[in-house]
Parts: sequence; C-alpha cells; structure tokens
Amino acid sequence: MHSEHVPSRSAEPKGSRDTRSGNTTPPLDSVSLAIIEQLQEDGRRPYAAIGKAVGLSEAAVRQRVQKLLDQGVMQIVAVTDPLTVGFRRQAMVGVNVDGDLEPVADALTAMSEVEYVVMTAGSFDILAEIVCEDDDHLLDVINKRIRALPGVRSTESFVYLKLKKQTYMWGTR
Repeated sequence: MHSEHVPSRSAEPKGSRDTRSGNTTPPLDSVSLAIIEQLQEDGRRPYAAIGKAVGLSEAAVRQRVQKLLDQGVMQIVAVTDPLTVGFRRQAMVGVNVDGDLEPVADALTAMSEVEYVVMTAGSFDILAEIVCEDDDHLLDVINKRIRALPGVRSTESFVYLKLKKQTYMWGTR
C-alpha cells in the first residue's frame, strides 16, 4: 500500500524556483554570498559563528538569512538518502508534450512524488525526477498520473540503479 503523500526532499520556498528567467530577485552582495557559502558548508552553523566569519552581528545575519529565504534565493533543508527513509525507487522521466508546456509542468510540480521539474530544449520537453516507494508505485505514477495528463505525448523513464553523487555545494560563483 502506498501512502497518499510522499514527503518532499525539496521544501519549496514561497513561489517557484524559476532561477533562469523572470527572476526579480536583486543581485546579491558579497556578504550575502558569504552567508550562503557558510550555510552550504554547514546548514546548522550558528548565526553568531556566521556573523564572525562575515563581519556582521548575529542579529544582522538572522535578518539576512530570513530575507534570502523569503526571496526564494535559498532553502535550508535536511537532504536525505531516499533509500534510508523508505523510498527504494528513483527515476528521471523525460516527457514530450503537444502544445503548451506550462500546464504539464505545473501538474508535475504539484505531484508529491516529483522532486524536480525542468523545461528543456532537446530530446524532451520536460524532465521530472521522481522518488517512489517501489517499482509498483513508480509504475502507478508514470502510467496512471503522468501519461494521463492532457498534452502528454510520450514519456521515457530512466530508472536509477545507484546514486553515485548528489550534492548541493555548487557555491556562489
């Protein structure tokens, strides 16, 4: 039996995570970038320690972190290995769409099993990463939910056999 709700690994900030186009967040200054780097090294680092490293008071760091969270610039989450929390099947699903991509991308985004959605140029219109309890759950999501969406022409699934690297440490280049 599959649960109705699959806990998400990606706690979404308010709004969407559209970081490529239409993002109205102003450019970040060097102090905000330094704060982000500190939190990427250790998401539980105390604000006082961050303040010491970047030259601000604890209160100023707290305000800046809250602003970065509110703007959707960053998230602070616990990243888990899906296998250790009961999700034994992951897959990337390529989706081809007839017509407008947005409604399909929005529907995928709303599915609790879908962790990542990106509209692409190339062989697929949309790529979606799915985390499921097992193969039956994955089949149900792809066959009964994704393929049933209006506008979906075809899908191709890439089942993960072994996760070798997953990191969110690309820094603030």
